[in-house]
Amino acid sequence: MHARRAVLDRAFYDRPVLQVAADILGKVVVRREDDGSQTIARLVETEAYHQSDPASHSYRGRTPRNEVMFGPPGHLYVYFTYGMHHCMNIACEAEGVAAAVLLRAAVLLAGHDYVRPRRSAVDRDRDLLRGPGRLTQGLAVAADHSGVDVTDAGSPLRVEDDGWRPADDAVVTGPRTGIRLAADQPWRFWVAGVPEVSRYARHPRAGS
Repeated sequence: MHARRAVLDRAFYDRPVLQVAADILGKVVVRREDDGSQTIARLVETEAYHQSDPASHSYRGRTPRNEVMFGPPGHLYVYFTYGMHHCMNIACEAEGVAAAVLLRAAVLLAGHDYVRPRRSAVDRDRDLLRGPGRLTQGLAVAADHSGVDVTDAGSPLRVEDDGWRPADDAVVTGPRTGIRLAADQPWRFWVAGVPEVSRYARHPRAGS
């Protein structure tokens, strides 16, 4: 991993959500632990959501729950789903436009001593942050992180560029996993050949 890292600025997120979802692959999520240590993970899978998208929380308009999706860009949108786990998104596009990138999976680079106890049920390192619920559990992300500004170097969670990028032909797109509406839109992005990428699962009632 490169020693020098730079926090992604707000302009990075103030772009079309599909561009951000692709371009954020290879960037690193930095989680500041309570003792000041850093847990670092490289993003390898994302999904895009937009207010024009029937699968998006913002499709039916603004609510207290989805308020963060409407901007400003660069803030976390964290929600609890299926009564089981949290999902971590980053708001994108201009303020007033509801769009977000769901962070689905990452490769753990540093902080194993913190992540392992949180993910003690798994045996393989590849499964530590493989999937959106596992990612938030491993990084100890919860609903109270919703609204955190990931462009602020002082935030407990931020996204940084360490200079590493996947090859252009390594970035793959396909349908989003586990959603019923707009199930065939190719708005899922991942880095090919990386074992930490989650398995695609089609919703049993997709398209209905």
